[in-house]
Amino acid sequence: MRASAFLYPWDVVGDPDAAARVAGLGVQQVTLAAAYHSTRALTPRHPGRRIVTAEHAAVLYPPDPGRWAGRELHPYAQSWVASDDAYAEAAQALTDAGLEVHSWVVLAHNSRLGAEHPDTSVVNAYGDRYPWAPCIAQPAVRAYLVDLAAEAAVRDGARGTELESCGWYGFAHLHAHDKIAGVGLGDAAQYLMSLCFCPDCRTGYMEHGLEPDELIGAVRAALEPAWAGSGSSEAGWSGVEELLGADLAAATLQWRGRVARTLQESAVAAVRAAAGAGFQVLLHADPAAYRSGANVGVDPQHIMGVADGVVLPCTGGDARRETYLGPFAGRQGVVAANFTVVTGMGGSPAALERDAVHAASLGANQLRLYHAGLASDPDIEAVAEALSRLGR
Repeated sequence: MRASAFLYPWDVVGDPDAAARVAGLGVQQVTLAAAYHSTRALTPRHPGRRIVTAEHAAVLYPPDPGRWAGRELHPYAQSWVASDDAYAEAAQALTDAGLEVHSWVVLAHNSRLGAEHPDTSVVNAYGDRYPWAPCIAQPAVRAYLVDLAAEAAVRDGARGTELESCGWYGFAHLHAHDKIAGVGLGDAAQYLMSLCFCPDCRTGYMEHGLEPDELIGAVRAALEPAWAGSGSSEAGWSGVEELLGADLAAATLQWRGRVARTLQESAVAAVRAAAGAGFQVLLHADPAAYRSGANVGVDPQHIMGVADGVVLPCTGGDARRETYLGPFAGRQGVVAANFTVVTGMGGSPAALERDAVHAASLGANQLRLYHAGLASDPDIEAVAEALSRLGR
């Protein structure tokens, strides 16, 4: 199977050996970050640094001033890589090493946007704002995300793109200072905590026959046992229906599903219009339509008619792969199984060969490896050995 490794531009810029080292893994492609959220990242093999602190969500290239002039919502430039165009510099080095480069674009995940423009954020049933989660129902947010997708995806040298967080973000947020584990919430409760009640979403609920204040009351009532006790473990869509009631749950999903689908359609269309023929567009996705986050919930039948395929999180055992890959079995397009290959982040690079074979038996036709810049030397060696055996 074709394999691609994720990379940040700062893994390559300033390291003359990086591109050849990645090519030596046995991958054919690199998925290179062009627009990314804030992070603190290790660079274990870089000759000049060991830590990169990306202080806020930013684009890793110079944004087009003509596109963004006079607009309240616009991308932020990076300042932590010493390069006028970090993406282009890294992409050129990787291309020169014989690797095909695709852009990696994070969309609806931006804490700086929420801090500077709080009205753009998701608002939960208690009135709390999630500054990391722009509400994709808001017209201004949608316009910003669609234009960002087109600009960040179609960089010089890129042959395709992968759009992450192209849909709803919500309660769950990987954050360095999270202190939310005191009450355990299953994914059904997290769905309720991810419902947005900003003015645009309140209007949307009314279009689906819901009175927003009554829905807020129902959400709070459904969650009250979790706060009063030891948490809530309900899982899956049936768990959402158990907590909220089937009719209310269905109406919320109708609204959120329509918003997500139309954003995905618009973003993909904008990328294709900017790129022209032959440019591959994939979405990081989850086949459970109600889920939010980096891997956004999608309808498998719909999304495979919009994008060229999906990238699915497959780290975590056979059952997880079956859950994520099963709904896409037999569908035309790219079905990429994404494996974490960093042991310290829960990955199992030593098991990559076995896991990739299992994923292929479930319909995966490509591999994604997260993340070639973050992995230790032993992890990198295990990946190279696994890819070598898979290629025989």
